[in-house]
Amino acid sequence: MPQPFTFDDLYLHRKISALSCVPSADRAVCSVKSVDRESDGYRTHLWQFALDGSGGAVLDCSEGSDSSPRWSPQGDRIAFLSGRGGGATQVFVAPADGSTAEQVGRFAESVMNLRWMPDGSGLVVTSAVSVDPDLRGRRSSRPPPKRTSSAAEVVWRLPYKEDGIGYLLKREIHLFALDLATGQERRLSDGPFDVFGFDVSADGRRVAYTRTGEGRYAHRYDLWICDLEDGTHRRLTFGHAMVMQPTWSPDGAHIAFTGAIEEGDAESRLWLVDCASGQVDELGGDDIDVADPQSLHWAADGRSIVFARAWRGRHQVVSIGVPDGRTTVLVGGDRQLGAFGCTGRRLAYSIEHPSMPSELWASDADGSGEARLSNLNPWWADRPAIRLEARQFDVPNGKGGTERIEGWLLQAEAQDDDKPGPLLNDAHGGPAAYALLDFDSNVFWQVLCCRGWRVLALNAVGSATYGREFCQRLAGHWGEYDLPQHLAAVRQLQAEGVCDERVAISGKSYGGYLSSWATGHSDVFKAAVVMAPVGNIETHYGTSDGGYYADPFYVASKPRFDRRVARELSPLQYIEASTTPTLFLQGKDDERCPKCQSEELFVSLYRAGDTPAELVLYPGETHSFLGSGTPSCREDAAERIFEWLERHAGATAAPPIERPTTEEAVA
Repeated sequence: MPQPFTFDDLYLHRKISALSCVPSADRAVCSVKSVDRESDGYRTHLWQFALDGSGGAVLDCSEGSDSSPRWSPQGDRIAFLSGRGGGATQVFVAPADGSTAEQVGRFAESVMNLRWMPDGSGLVVTSAVSVDPDLRGRRSSRPPPKRTSSAAEVVWRLPYKEDGIGYLLKREIHLFALDLATGQERRLSDGPFDVFGFDVSADGRRVAYTRTGEGRYAHRYDLWICDLEDGTHRRLTFGHAMVMQPTWSPDGAHIAFTGAIEEGDAESRLWLVDCASGQVDELGGDDIDVADPQSLHWAADGRSIVFARAWRGRHQVVSIGVPDGRTTVLVGGDRQLGAFGCTGRRLAYSIEHPSMPSELWASDADGSGEARLSNLNPWWADRPAIRLEARQFDVPNGKGGTERIEGWLLQAEAQDDDKPGPLLNDAHGGPAAYALLDFDSNVFWQVLCCRGWRVLALNAVGSATYGREFCQRLAGHWGEYDLPQHLAAVRQLQAEGVCDERVAISGKSYGGYLSSWATGHSDVFKAAVVMAPVGNIETHYGTSDGGYYADPFYVASKPRFDRRVARELSPLQYIEASTTPTLFLQGKDDERCPKCQSEELFVSLYRAGDTPAELVLYPGETHSFLGSGTPSCREDAAERIFEWLERHAGATAAPPIERPTTEEAVA
């Protein structure tokens, strides 16, 4: 007899967070993340799997803090990052069988990323470098002074903070060459900027890298090339606002990368630059939205690129011709992908789906012969099956007409289809994103389904992966165009007998925005859960780590910020009219949608009348508290969501969950 999903299941779930494979080794090495309940944290172990399905196991050298594995080009060694020892994250190298691992080099600050040199003699890495923010980007021969937790944080450029990191201007991120034989490091970049994505050319002579700008604004990224022989640097892109992970063609003539032209545009397109002429062309046009910038893999002949594409709320593995842009779908289906790798002969990937845990799958290069390789989550087989159904809805398009949109409907497989039940309308973030199907962010979905609920995850107007017009139409019309689509979808499900009047709404980030906007503009929802929202766009502009360049794009007033439009589109202006019981959940250290956004909404609603409202702040947690916060935070948030929905919109009023007092918890 299957056991229903519970919130405690998040402590059991293992998730593949990264993988690497190369043509010379028909194996994949994966970083597998699991919960360490005792420390209320996470551990990441390295696992290796044969892509022919003959087996897999955790590597002996893995100590539970290892990540970012990379096969050597020859397939005889694995490089990875580890924080073992409790210090800064360092580089380690192990033989292919993982029998031992040795640290290579000793960086003063944490290493962020790594790539092998083609001959296997060394690595190129990015590492943090401490700087004195009072120098405002200028260089000094003296080392930066040691900083205390109370040291002044001078702000001389934007951005100066980032969610999950905090204050940025006390460090830079730069490129280093690391020799494996000697452990010696050689710095390759210098200046008041940060280096992020990078790749080494097949001849080992050049590094393509993306870096932030210098001066007053550093939120734009450009593509550069570093010549490893003479140390010169050359800029290749000038018109992009965002350039992410570059990938060299086998002959070194071209670099493929993902990025966007406009500031604030979250749709990631595919671009190709000719290294000799500097010509940059879009590859594939409007039909391409790259799901993972790290997924680009050139074919050996340089005539195509294989990558993970986001398409109509799903993920596909596709091959795109170079330079014709002709696209061939290799792996598809009603699902999404996590980590991805390619050997040329095989494809390897993890799958995200409400009815499946995170596991490693593989197929032949053409997508045939798909098979599951891992069994990291055997406990899942003892849980009830969750049905995921792609549904279509006819809704208003915001311009006086109608259009057809898509959404995911979840329910327990054993649910009686003839008996309507309560419905959670879960709104995704972004808004230029789409409903994500991963377990870690949506633990409460499965629990609700086991209790008779249905869950609707709608991709309304403004969602990415449905074309640029559909995505960008929402700019300047937040809430005005998409809420009517959500309401129309709910009405359709009610007419079909899927749900009754017990309808609730929830969402985080932009989903939190839409949930709070909905309660001030509709009485359809019996309960609401608003998480890390944009509640007041006017104050979000100046308090969010990216609001100053993203918000003008989203209120359609770029490059300037229109405060009048921002106020008109802010849920704060309407929240006092709400009669919907609303629970606010917020990471206290959130820099993306700072806690003031939830506080303004909560206080205004609470003082407006007697509508039930609660605010829960999670100390130390960031914008990602629901999916990757501490396990105890995630469990608490999921329990509170479930309790609130059951109490105000469920079949019967549910008593509050009894939690231990401070004294009991300490004892």
